[in-house]
Amino acid sequence: MKNHRIIEICANSAFSCREAAAGGAARVELCAGIPEGGTTPSLGEIKTAQRVAPSIDINVIIRPRGGDFLYTSFEIESMLYDIEMCRSLGVHGVVFGCLTRDGSLDIPLMKTLKDAAGDLSVTCHRAFDVCSEPFTALEELIDLGFDRILTSGQQQNAVLGIPLISRLVKQAADRIIIMPGCGVRAENIAMIEEQTGAKEFHTSARSIVYSKMEYRNQAVSMGTSTIVSEFETVATDRYKVQEFL
Repeated sequence: MKNHRIIEICANSAFSCREAAAGGAARVELCAGIPEGGTTPSLGEIKTAQRVAPSIDINVIIRPRGGDFLYTSFEIESMLYDIEMCRSLGVHGVVFGCLTRDGSLDIPLMKTLKDAAGDLSVTCHRAFDVCSEPFTALEELIDLGFDRILTSGQQQNAVLGIPLISRLVKQAADRIIIMPGCGVRAENIAMIEEQTGAKEFHTSARSIVYSKMEYRNQAVSMGTSTIVSEFETVATDRYKVQEFL
C-alpha cells in the first residue's frame, strides 16, 4: 500500500514547494497565513513556486482571510479575481470552501467559484470539517464536480477523525477523493491508511528554520502573542517528506 500513497504537502512558500518536490511529493497546496489555517498566497509567491518547482502540481488555496467560511460580497469578488489569476498562471488547481449561516455548503457560491475555475482541479478544503451535514455535503460536492475533499473527519486531527473519514471513503466509492489531513505524521500514516482506506494524504512535513539575523530586538513582535519567536520560521523539509513515501 505504501507505494501507492499520494502525498500532498501544505507548502507555505516557494522554498517549501521546492522541498516538497525534492522529497517526492505528488502535489502541494500553496498557502500563506499558515497560523490562520492558510490564506491565498501572493502572485509573486505562486510564480516563484512555479519556477523553482516546475515538476510538482501546485494547488493554490483561495481563502481571503482566516476565520469562518461565510464570505461577504467583497471577499467573494477577491476570490474570483484570485481564481482568475490562478487560471492565467496555469497552476494545477485551486482549493476553497464556503458555508452558509446554518453550516451548510453554500452551493450557489461554490458553483460560481467552481465554474470560474474552469478546467483547474478543484479541492474543497477543511471548511468541510465545520459543515453541519458532512454526508450531505459529500454528495453535493460530487454533484458539483469537485475532485477531492480535504478533511480531518470533523475532529481536531485526522487520527481522532478516523471513524468519520472511513465512512466518507466508503460513501464516496471512488466518485471523489477523500484526503485525510491535519495531524498526519510519518508515524501514524500507515494506521490512518489502513483504517480509512484513503489513498491521498495531506501533511506539512516541516522543520524549524532559524533566522540568520545577528542583531535581534527581542522586545518587539511583528505579530500576535501566539508567535513564539520572530527569529524562527518553518518550512517543508524534503527528508521529512521522504518518510511518508
